[in-house]
Amino acid sequence: MARRKTKNTTGLKRIESVDAFQAWVGFVCVRCGTLNHVQAGQVLLDSEEAYEDAEWKCQKCHFLHSSTSDLPFKNWKASWRKASSVPCQRFWQGFFRIFTEAHDSYWKQCNTCGRILPANAFSRHVGWGPLERQMECRSCKGVINAILNPRRTQEQLWEGSIKRRVGDLLLEDKNQKVDVKFIKDLFTRFNSRCFKTNKMLDPKDRKSWAIDHILPSRYLYPLKKENAALLSREANNHKRDRWPSVFYTNNELIRLAQLTGANLDILASKKPIFNPNIDVDACVTRYLTVRERSNLPKRIKELKKLLEGNKLTEKLSKENRKLLGYT
Repeated sequence: MARRKTKNTTGLKRIESVDAFQAWVGFVCVRCGTLNHVQAGQVLLDSEEAYEDAEWKCQKCHFLHSSTSDLPFKNWKASWRKASSVPCQRFWQGFFRIFTEAHDSYWKQCNTCGRILPANAFSRHVGWGPLERQMECRSCKGVINAILNPRRTQEQLWEGSIKRRVGDLLLEDKNQKVDVKFIKDLFTRFNSRCFKTNKMLDPKDRKSWAIDHILPSRYLYPLKKENAALLSREANNHKRDRWPSVFYTNNELIRLAQLTGANLDILASKKPIFNPNIDVDACVTRYLTVRERSNLPKRIKELKKLLEGNKLTEKLSKENRKLLGYT
């Protein structure tokens, strides 16, 4: 299905010359320390290909960053600085890997304020460019929300709570109880450290740590041992509901699978995958079990909206497909 066209109703003009779907590489010059930006286009770079082919010139000192360039480090042995040497080649491999290996290493240009910012300065938007980020940065998004929120209809205001409510019903009885034993096992498994930052955490200081839904609940994955990681509060706020391969590095994904028993193939997927094992029929039964005076047509509308939005209608039984008017 084609994505609907967006309509700007805020009065906050976009910069027409900015391609909001382009990814950028941000790199620090090895000679003068200047931060530079290079357009990567709409296909993210392969680290090895960048190492072999890229030639990034510093906009200030014009130093050429390439695997064929000598290194400018005066405190290194002269033999190590030569482009043909093994130490120099290892340096360039690491250099290009740092700036191209992960989604969060890239940068993006806001088409509202025009700044080139790190990818995590933009909220997620599935299907929008190689980084799958919104067109405007979070700062500009704050302005847009301030303008739009007062105009939202009652139906739009309900939408967020509807998704959470039906999502909770989909996961009902699936989430593992977070009790003393669960927390103790979690801290033991992660050696009382934030998995992302390695910061020591105190189980008694509840405000300092959080349990990460590795595979987010928005994709209908319940909280279980296999889907729980220990993070500092700051790291968890940064991860939010990001898909694991977007937030964690490849090595971290492997380690997570080893620690939790999670499916590495799903963790490493480049795009989110809705939980294929969710019991959709159970959700229908729960959600349509209403009080006598409840608004049944409204409930049916809410349920169908979420099932269709999550592409779950095919998982309905024949009886429930007929009940909801799909056949």
